[in-house]
This record gives sequence, C-alpha cells and structure tokens, in this order.
Amino acid sequence: MTDLPRPPSLTLSGKTALVTGASSGIGQGCAVALADAGAHVVCAARGADRLAETVAAMKDKGWSAEALQLDQNDLPALQTTMEAGNFDIVVNSAGLARHGPATETTPEDFDAVVSVNLRSAYFLSAYAAKAMVKAGKPGSIIHISSQMGHVGGVDRAVYCATKHGLEGMVKSMAVEWGKQSIRINTICPTFIRTPLTQSTFDNPERAAWIMDKIKLDRVGEVEDIMGAVQYLASDASAMVTGTALMIDGGWTAD
Repeated sequence: MTDLPRPPSLTLSGKTALVTGASSGIGQGCAVALADAGAHVVCAARGADRLAETVAAMKDKGWSAEALQLDQNDLPALQTTMEAGNFDIVVNSAGLARHGPATETTPEDFDAVVSVNLRSAYFLSAYAAKAMVKAGKPGSIIHISSQMGHVGGVDRAVYCATKHGLEGMVKSMAVEWGKQSIRINTICPTFIRTPLTQSTFDNPERAAWIMDKIKLDRVGEVEDIMGAVQYLASDASAMVTGTALMIDGGWTAD
C-alpha cells in the first residue's frame, strides 16, 4: 500500500499570538485571521477605543482575543510585553508613512518613520526571539512589510528606505535564529484599500499609477492578506524563513 504524504495543518489551536497595529486595517485583518485559525490573539495598538471595539467584535464571533494598549516605540514596554506574553506567533503590523518629495523631507519626518517602521520592528523581533528561545519552543515572527521594500516609488523615499531595511534585517535574523527554530518572514502587500490609503486612491494621478502597476487589475483588500498570515504562522510554512511573501498583484513581476 502506498504511503501518502500528510498535508500540513493550518490550525493554530493552542497557540498564543501578538498582533501590533491590530485596531484597524491590515493589522485587524491579521488578528482576525489568526483567531479564526484557533489562536488566542493579543491585539495591541496605541489607541484604546478602536482596539476595544475590535476585540469586542472578535469575541462576539466566538474567538479568543484580548486588548493590550501599547506604544511600540516604548521599548521597555515592548520588552516587558514579549517577556511576559509567552507568544508562539508575533505579527508586526504597526507602520507609519509620511510621503512627499525627498528634497522636502524633514529630519523630524525621517526620524518618525524610521522609529516606527525599522527601529521598533528591530527590537520587537529581538525581544520576541529572545523570549521564544528562553521558553524553549519554536516561534514565528511576521512583519507586514511592503512591495516598496523591493522597488521604489514616487514621494516614498523615506518609506522605501525603511522597508528595504526591514527586508535586510529579516534575512539576517533568519540566519541567526534558524537553529533555535525561530522563523521570521515578511508579507509584502501592494496598495491595500484601508482608511489610511483612501487619500491615495482619491488622487486620480496616483490611482492611475497604481492600476498601471498591478497586473491583476484591481487593488488589494485586507482579505488578501489573511491567508498569508495564517500560512506563515502555521506549521504549513515550517520550512519557510528569511523570505518575503509578495501579495502585490504582480507589481514586482517586471
């Protein structure tokens, strides 16, 4: 009788996950995706009101979730969260964009974007990995990066700098932590329709540029990210680390 390979499981039952930026948009979608797969999800964000609404809605669906008000730039608080959380999965969806011509970028804008998109992402990863190693269990760290971590874009020099840096950071950390069974990867979306991106879609010139680049002839939706985060969080991706999962509708294909 032929022995068939056993398909991997996408279930996250018994796992605990932290999702930053979980009160809206992509972060909220990631939290829902992990909860739907069976994980207990700690939803973290700076604003308490929208965070509470998200967690209440998740609980109404029967999912296991709790709220954690957290400023990711507060590194001591971030470190304490990782040490106390006993997380199997950490998803970083917090991000900041201040778009404009490179010649008009202020040092204040530069520092603000780098602080959220790169500095806090770096230490979130380091604190999470250290806690996972101490607990003696495998873990999955997932960063919501961007297609702009692989290409350039108009008025996006600072944003692209942080996302390109994030991609390199993840590759190096994957090399360091592989032997401890800590996996770290990025998800790289194209433009996803959220309240934060609506102003871009409302600009006819920018909207035309986006549609010209996306080969699938539509913009991304939050739901397009949810399967990817389930995959990278689960044992289905047990051999995946140090890589970028492109969800860009073909933007970077040429």
